[in-house]
Amino acid sequence: MTHTVRRGVMPLLALTLASAALLSACGGDDPTDGGPPASFTYSAEIRRTAMGVPHIKAADWGGVGYGYGYAQAQDDLCTIANSMLTFRGERSRYFGADAVIPFQSTIGQPKNLDADFYHRHVLNDDVMQRLIAAQPDRLKQVVAGYAAGYNRYVREIKAGGDATAHTACRGEDWVKPLTDTDVFRRMYAAHFAAGYSNYLVQIANATAPVTAMTSMASPGAPSAGQRPRVAKATRLAIASDRLPSFEVGGKEGVGSNMMGFGTAATGDSSPLLFGNPHWYWRGPDRFYQAQFTIPGELNVSGTSFLGVPVIQIGHTNDVAWSHTVSAARRYGLFQLSLVPGDPTSYLRDGAPVKMTARSLIVPVKQGDGTVINVTRTLYESQYGPIVNLGALNPALGWNANTAFAIRDINAANFRVFRVWLRWSQARSLDELAAIQREESSIPWVNTVAVARGSGQAWYADIGAVPNVSPAQMASCATPLTAALSAALPRTPVLDGSRSSCDWLTDADSKQPGAIGTSRMPSLLRDDYVLNSNDSYWLSNPAAPLTGFSDLMGPAGTASLSLRTRLAHLLAQGRLAGTDGYAGNKATSDTVRAMVLNSRALSAELMKDQALALLCAPPTPISVTTDTATGETFNPARSVDPTEACAALQAWDNKGLIASRGAHVWDEFWSRAARLPETSLYAVPFSAADPVNTPRDLNAAAVATLKQAFGAAILRIQASGYALTATRGETLFAPRGSDRIPLFGGCGTQGYFTIACSPTRIDQGGYTLDTATSANSYLQVVRFPAEGVEAYTFLTFSLSDDPASTHYSDYTRAYSAGQWQRMPFSEAEIAKDPALTTKTISE
Repeated sequence: MTHTVRRGVMPLLALTLASAALLSACGGDDPTDGGPPASFTYSAEIRRTAMGVPHIKAADWGGVGYGYGYAQAQDDLCTIANSMLTFRGERSRYFGADAVIPFQSTIGQPKNLDADFYHRHVLNDDVMQRLIAAQPDRLKQVVAGYAAGYNRYVREIKAGGDATAHTACRGEDWVKPLTDTDVFRRMYAAHFAAGYSNYLVQIANATAPVTAMTSMASPGAPSAGQRPRVAKATRLAIASDRLPSFEVGGKEGVGSNMMGFGTAATGDSSPLLFGNPHWYWRGPDRFYQAQFTIPGELNVSGTSFLGVPVIQIGHTNDVAWSHTVSAARRYGLFQLSLVPGDPTSYLRDGAPVKMTARSLIVPVKQGDGTVINVTRTLYESQYGPIVNLGALNPALGWNANTAFAIRDINAANFRVFRVWLRWSQARSLDELAAIQREESSIPWVNTVAVARGSGQAWYADIGAVPNVSPAQMASCATPLTAALSAALPRTPVLDGSRSSCDWLTDADSKQPGAIGTSRMPSLLRDDYVLNSNDSYWLSNPAAPLTGFSDLMGPAGTASLSLRTRLAHLLAQGRLAGTDGYAGNKATSDTVRAMVLNSRALSAELMKDQALALLCAPPTPISVTTDTATGETFNPARSVDPTEACAALQAWDNKGLIASRGAHVWDEFWSRAARLPETSLYAVPFSAADPVNTPRDLNAAAVATLKQAFGAAILRIQASGYALTATRGETLFAPRGSDRIPLFGGCGTQGYFTIACSPTRIDQGGYTLDTATSANSYLQVVRFPAEGVEAYTFLTFSLSDDPASTHYSDYTRAYSAGQWQRMPFSEAEIAKDPALTTKTISE
């Protein structure tokens, strides 16, 4: 249910929770000790320390949400207000139908009209009522408090407060109050990063055929009532460039690194966690760092998405955890056999089933400023929304005989935020792991965790994953689904006309159609566990995990990414004492150094071989194509590689700020890596040696490698950057007129320190201002006897407002490698030299 909010009027849920908080407050806060008078519904103390990080202290959950909503609005008002239009389906009303969303997120950057229809369809009022009803009271309270705190700041700034803040949006009429339902809608949207979000346009444009002519059967489609036969894939050309990406966030994808070291590795009584999501630097999914404290009940520090009042990655006094994007499939497709003459009904076990029609109206601003209504009727099956796949091939579109539906396991996973809420109060590793198993709700990420008093580190991919057997994958294939499955590896594409093809439910499943907890991978180790977005299989090479559903990810059948391989080499080199740092233990100092050292594994493994093939001696290269851009050169371009060869020879194989020539290798390898592994490497992947294979350049590919090298040089020459430019010159974060130099590189080149720019070098350099895959929130956490030791970075800084002192301060500290020792205890917060305090109540 969507509520209209006016000042002095609360939505029903917020009013109920406010009344409960008021009754609780009547227990008697002493005004002399800074507590709020009993008449206040919400109260919070916002203590900001270095880099502006807010430490929010309140007497109850609603107060914590209230302080968090206010603090986020202070720092990121324009981004939150703009993003809430997306989740409400109101973008077209203010910005027109054809404009695209101005920042990247897990839905990409679709046109406003498609985004509006998608969100109104998928985040409809009925599902929101069910989701809210399923939430624990604590979460309802913190959400209602968040909306109230955000709304307080909106009222203040609309009344002229913070006169120089948020000039880009403060006067806009789309900056308006939130309801608790708005916040829950934003939270629910985050469920779908590995499912619906990848099919936004196809869902938003799945309108029924105008006519239902049964003679227009698509190739391979069964006639109505006919049981689809099991068959090999029909010959169907699929537009591969239009396939949804398996990488959350697009082609390069977003991901993360995380490592957990047990006490056998740290050499003392405390395990250690390193966490580092590679995530969005702008938009609603950027992280925001904070601490929540309810004395005696809650004390948790870490980060969450904007608009999400729950710590998603972080630590308490006793446990610490992080996440990486999982390789598991979280959705599936179903081919529906339609009832003759009725394209909005389908057959199931021979009986007709009517689709649910949802008539939607989206207000759209016109060029002259007027607003008109645009309508679409979108449909939903029992599996989920109808999805129009006709862009892949016309035979996959919605026609008189066939339609496709998409099912996302997280659509019915109303437990997602409960697990983080419970972790925020966990006191041991056993408790954290038990909560993860009990909820089995993590939506699309792996977990690594450590805890006080435990000598081991925990890895798990335990969450919501479809339960489809190998027998179903075979017997429930139709000619069309077999063709589509071939283009969407490990995605279940099944016959929706038979109930025997429904997803299965294990005895210990937490929801229908989900794999049971006992059949999901986890590992405890006293040396280390890690994940860098490859499958669960190799969280530690000494203990491969096997025997799990193919939907969980490949296990020993595909090579690891260079980034994953380097992660293992970093951990193993640390424990062997061969990495150049002192000793052989995973101390906080050494881990903080090694995760920022910007090594490029592709160069360590292949640069010398590449120089031998391409530069011994350097001879002119005749370049005819650039595989990275699709350009062809006619006539061919002649390139002298002498200077580039010298630059690579002198390069230190790292992406440090002062490293010279890194961009030459990066441009070359981004093109060379487009070759199939069998053509690129001389030594193929071996499951018996996954960290060290594949390797060695294949000399037979020299002609293609020379083309890649020549095209790379041409691109750099067009950019105006010298071939000997430093990484800090070419890679940077713009802040006003400044360019803050940065370090690292892309996962394709095998960097572990990720700073992958969405812009080409000839477009002004590798700018990270709108990065979708770069270090974001970093934490190194351990548990000494005297408290918590947490070092952090928020690489893009806390605020999106150029007028804020916290628009670039954290970014400059990151550029300098200055980790922030984050205060956690009350004594540490009180001693912070940058401490400021603001108490808000209403």
